[in-house]
Amino acid sequence: MKGELGKAERFLHQALHLAHQADDRRAIVYTYSMMANVAFMQGQLDNAEKLYKAAMSFLLAGDTKEDDNAVLEMSLKLASIYAAQKQHKLALAGYEFCILTLEEKIAKQKDLPEDVLSAEEKANTRLLLGMSLDSYARYLVNINQLPVAQKMYEKALQISKDVQGEAHPQTVVLMNDLATVLDAQGHYDEAYSYVKKAAELAKETQHREEHMVLNNLAAILMHKKDFLQARQVYKEALKQAEQKGDVASVRHIQEELAELAKRRKGSA
Repeated sequence: MKGELGKAERFLHQALHLAHQADDRRAIVYTYSMMANVAFMQGQLDNAEKLYKAAMSFLLAGDTKEDDNAVLEMSLKLASIYAAQKQHKLALAGYEFCILTLEEKIAKQKDLPEDVLSAEEKANTRLLLGMSLDSYARYLVNINQLPVAQKMYEKALQISKDVQGEAHPQTVVLMNDLATVLDAQGHYDEAYSYVKKAAELAKETQHREEHMVLNNLAAILMHKKDFLQARQVYKEALKQAEQKGDVASVRHIQEELAELAKRRKGSA
């Protein structure tokens, strides 16, 4: 993976040189954003920040508006960089800018006819809002702002259900994440209703993260003191994690099973 990213970086540097020579603004923006994505994936956050900013400045120097989805997508990536760097004021400002701008844009676009703006374009803007809410929620969980994170996940989940459908893989992930946040606040019954539905959908659709959803379901059952059912679900999660070769999940589930055994002993 690392070698592939290194090759991609060298290729993109050559592409950027050619784009500048041709004075092709679209190619320059595209190449800068691709270089930024590669830097981000390599963990080179300072470099990724500079490259996203360069791409945005070229975009905005043309006729692209500040609320264009391409600009907002890069703004979201910058916010996630600041979150990773623990630059909390910049992260918060970035997330709020993306979310508020997208909400305003969606409100303006709502009644536009199909010949002015296609349903697909409207859906893409709503999905970008969903992505922004999801990313912001994950950041809020990391800084222990759980009630606000819960609200963001609820909004993101509703968008995913409306646009992509209840059985879409991303909807299942959001359902599971919302259950995790509810569980962390001690809202076990509400958490259980979401994670149970997520587990059912994950099974029906053969979701690639079904074992993770089952692990979460088992943890919530344990918190609800339904130890017998929790053990059965953990065993199924462990079996699936082993089949998929997910070493980290196998280790985590084994630790959870050991914790469950302690709790069962303590309650006996």
